Amino acid sequence: MANILVVDDEMGIRALLQEILTDEGHSVELAENAAQARALRERQRPDLVLLDIWMPDVDGITLLKEWGAGAQLNMPVIMMSGHGTIDTAVEATKYGAMAFLEKPITLQKLLRAVEQGLSKPAPRSAAPPGHTGTGAGDAAHAGLARIERTDYLPAAEAAHYAGPGHVYNPGSGASSNALTTLTITMASGPQAEQIFLLDRPLREARDAFEKAYFEFHLARENGSMTRVAERTGLERTHLYRKLKQLGVDLTRSKRGAG
Repeated sequence: MANILVVDDEMGIRALLQEILTDEGHSVELAENAAQARALRERQRPDLVLLDIWMPDVDGITLLKEWGAGAQLNMPVIMMSGHGTIDTAVEATKYGAMAFLEKPITLQKLLRAVEQGLSKPAPRSAAPPGHTGTGAGDAAHAGLARIERTDYLPAAEAAHYAGPGHVYNPGSGASSNALTTLTITMASGPQAEQIFLLDRPLREARDAFEKAYFEFHLARENGSMTRVAERTGLERTHLYRKLKQLGVDLTRSKRGAG
C-alpha cells in the first residue's frame, strides 16, 4: 500500500492513527516534532503526510511553508488540529495542504481523506507571495474546492475586483500593492471561480468564504439539504439558519435539484 508519515506531539493520537492505518495495509512512520518529521521525510520519502498544526517546537503550518519553499512538498499533506478555524484551514490550503481534518478525527473522515490524498498526483510547491502561478493540482477531477493562488494586486485592479458595495482603502502608509486576494476554483457550483478579498473585516471575509462553501455543496448534492447536512456535519435546522444568515439562494438550489 502506501508509506504514511504521521506527525503529532500527542503519543495517544500517533498510536491511534498508526493502528488504524496499519490495519488498512499502510506502512506508518511516526514523528512527535518537526525535527523528526524532517528527518523521516528525507529518509522515507512518504507517499502522504498527516501533519498536526499545534506542536511545541515548530508548528505544522511553519513546517508546511518550509517544505513548500524548499521544493520539498512532493507529497500530499493533510493538516490536523483540535483548535482549527476556517482561517486556519484557508492558510493551510494556501501553503499546499490538500485537506484539513478537525480533531477528534472520525474514522470515516480519516480514511476518506487518506484515500483522496493517495489518489492525487504530487502537489506543486506553494508559490511565494506575489507569484501568479496557479498550482491547482487536480481539484476539479476530485470534486473539491481548491484555493489556487495568492496574488498581490495594484490598487487600480483591486477596485475592479471589489465590485459594487466593496471599497478598497489600503489605509495610511500602506503599499499600493498591499491587497491580497484568494482565487478559489470550484469543481461545480453557481460560480466556477471566485475571488475573495482579504482587505476587509474578518467577519465579512469569513461569511464570503462560508457562503461559497455551502453553495458548492448545494450544487454538488443537487440541492439535497439532507446530503448537504451530512457532508458539512450540521444538523438540518442549524443548516437552514446558517444558509439564511449567509443569504444563500435556496430556491435556485431546489430548481437545480428538480
